[in-house]
Amino acid sequence: VKEYKLTYYTPEYEVKDTDILAAFRVTPQPGVPPEEAGAAVAAESSTGTWTTVWTDGLTSLDRYKGRCYHIEPVAGEENQYICYVAYPLDLFEEGSVTNMFTSIVGNVFGFKALRALRLEDLRIPPAYIKTFQGPPHGIQVERDKLNKYGRPLLGCTIKPKLGLSAKNYGRAVYEC
Repeated sequence: VKEYKLTYYTPEYEVKDTDILAAFRVTPQPGVPPEEAGAAVAAESSTGTWTTVWTDGLTSLDRYKGRCYHIEPVAGEENQYICYVAYPLDLFEEGSVTNMFTSIVGNVFGFKALRALRLEDLRIPPAYIKTFQGPPHGIQVERDKLNKYGRPLLGCTIKPKLGLSAKNYGRAVYEC
């Protein structure tokens, strides 16, 4: 496991109003200190990689990197920690939820330094939220298209996915 602590664990970092903040529940592998595990999450979900690449010298990684800035043990849980990671907005494409989530919760969940990882909380700053245009029309247009009024509009996965007759599948979809 590559060591990330020196570069990505920055307890002195002062969070900015424009940072995207994530709280991860981390269970490190045996022998991996929580600071290294938190730093690995920050690295692998931002600018870090498991190997040295020649392109590292072409940009200011310090400007784009995620930073694990605080770690606290989970009360009542052995070897579990909440690792807080700050990401600069420059790391993400404006108006792209896909880009943001692919970075923050992409391949980091398969990282070898961790036995378990779960995203517990995420704070998206107003500066980034404002980059999302939203739907091209409002809820009334959706209701008019669907001819559904006076009830919530929900999406769901029909269970069971297989084995229902066409009639019962249609009934389940209608009731969803």
